[in-house]
Amino acid sequence: MVQGQPTVGVVLPRFHRFAAETVLLGHNVAFDMRLLQVKEAATGVQFAQPVLDTLLLAALLFPERGDYSLEALARDFGVVVAGRHTALGDALLTGDLFLKMVPLLAERGIVTLGESLTAVQQTHLARLRY
Repeated sequence: MVQGQPTVGVVLPRFHRFAAETVLLGHNVAFDMRLLQVKEAATGVQFAQPVLDTLLLAALLFPERGDYSLEALARDFGVVVAGRHTALGDALLTGDLFLKMVPLLAERGIVTLGESLTAVQQTHLARLRY
């Protein structure tokens, strides 16, 4: 909770309406989705749409990698990091990384959302639970 700002009970339903009919994209998004699950009962909001995780996509593309942090991926993909550790900055960085990954996924024959969701489940990081 941030002092002087709307509560999660106000913000989460707004975000849910905003994100309806979309695919959610995030980095290490299992963590974020778990936080949303914890708030389901209190807010009456459930996020059931597909979720793509750039952490899992990176693990799929580069299974031998040791560091899947946003910073390391940005460096290796040549993506400029601005506003890190802010909601907007991290969202923009994640989006930029995803756009860099799309052609690499296509080279592996992964071109649809369904193919992406299925493929990432084979990665070692897909077992992460929060």
